[in-house]
Amino acid sequence: MLVNFEALPEESRVWIYQANRSFSEEEILEIKSKIETFIEAWTAHGKDLQAGYKIVYKRFIVIALNQNLNTATGCSIDASVHFIQDLEKSYNVDLMDKMNVSFKQGEFIAYKPLVDFKTMAKNRSVSKKTIVFNNLVSNIAEFRDNWEVPASESWHSRFIK
Repeated sequence: MLVNFEALPEESRVWIYQANRSFSEEEILEIKSKIETFIEAWTAHGKDLQAGYKIVYKRFIVIALNQNLNTATGCSIDASVHFIQDLEKSYNVDLMDKMNVSFKQGEFIAYKPLVDFKTMAKNRSVSKKTIVFNNLVSNIAEFRDNWEVPASESWHSRFIK
């Protein structure tokens, strides 16, 4: 069952999918419709899952699940992964590659392979103050407080001196 992302409890589990490019306004409208259809039908062992979503910076799809009501199971998580893979194919976009890094360069969101980010850190093109997106956060509270942070406060800090 689809609910407003902001209405979900802080401990709701989140999955963050970063795109290797920005979505167009038209794509965002289509993707929102597809996500809403998916969430409305999303179940675990026949029980409705209460979930919401956000699309942030035209680049990140964030899906949150209230596990206090019903928890995700292997099959329901597989269903969400297949849904995201379908989006990848439909929009010719990469959403699943965890070996890429997104970070802010002014108002622009940069997307680089991890090896390029490491090189940028070595060359001081990015610093401890660079705002990075920590897609490893696991719930809404962490998403709000620790998703968009200076590199010094994230796992990215290991690459920056």
